[in-house]
Amino acid sequence: MSTAVPRTVIQRTALRRTAVLHTEVRLFRREPGALFWILLFPPLLLVILGSVPSFRQPSADLGGLRTVDVYVPVAVLLGLIVGGLQSMPQTLTGYRERGILRRMSATPVRPSVLLSAQMLVYGGASLASALLVLAVGRLGFDVRLPGQPFGYLVALLLAVLAALALGAVVSALSPTTKIAGAIGSAVFFPSMFCAGVWVPVQTMPDVLARIVGRTPFGAAAQALNQAAAGHWPGWDHLGVLVMWILLLTGAASRWFRWE
Repeated sequence: MSTAVPRTVIQRTALRRTAVLHTEVRLFRREPGALFWILLFPPLLLVILGSVPSFRQPSADLGGLRTVDVYVPVAVLLGLIVGGLQSMPQTLTGYRERGILRRMSATPVRPSVLLSAQMLVYGGASLASALLVLAVGRLGFDVRLPGQPFGYLVALLLAVLAALALGAVVSALSPTTKIAGAIGSAVFFPSMFCAGVWVPVQTMPDVLARIVGRTPFGAAAQALNQAAAGHWPGWDHLGVLVMWILLLTGAASRWFRWE
């Protein structure tokens, strides 16, 4: 009897978590804007770049790579940045603004369950976007798949966690959805620059590349580039990502309010 009760409690908790996750997935599927910008825009950007003939030619400035080769990791990171900094903070702040989190705190379903479900939804969408980019690059433009797939996966998962942690900080600092949009945009564009959207990391001056490599998405870009080339990602880049994940998670935990 003593073991039956805890087992029942665990089963009920698991059912609640599954129900919340199922609801959040269904709501996410009803958001055409989020679906487009997270899942479709990164591979579409790669298609646009790959359609330029000169971008399909090897370049000495890129170490013999083509521009379309270089932009595959960039497009991968773009989906993570959109999901973590634009979509998730807007949703979480909207829940808080409408009192949904406050009402949930009085039910058996804790707000932390909703937060976990949100991270799973947007993290899963970001990973799906990355797979689409890799598939489009390979099938559409003969971009080689990562030469170090396990290292690529490690760097990608760390980048997803960093994006979600940064998005959680944006949510924690934003009392309203308008402020969440403003803060998210203020962080969004520098993050895209560090990821190499406008200037690939490979072509940045050494000093700038070192500075960018200390940012979460700059470190992620360099780690993905190394894994794509067949090398294990540098431990310094992986360490930078882990450091940012810990710092941002701690900050989000300290500042986040359910009401």
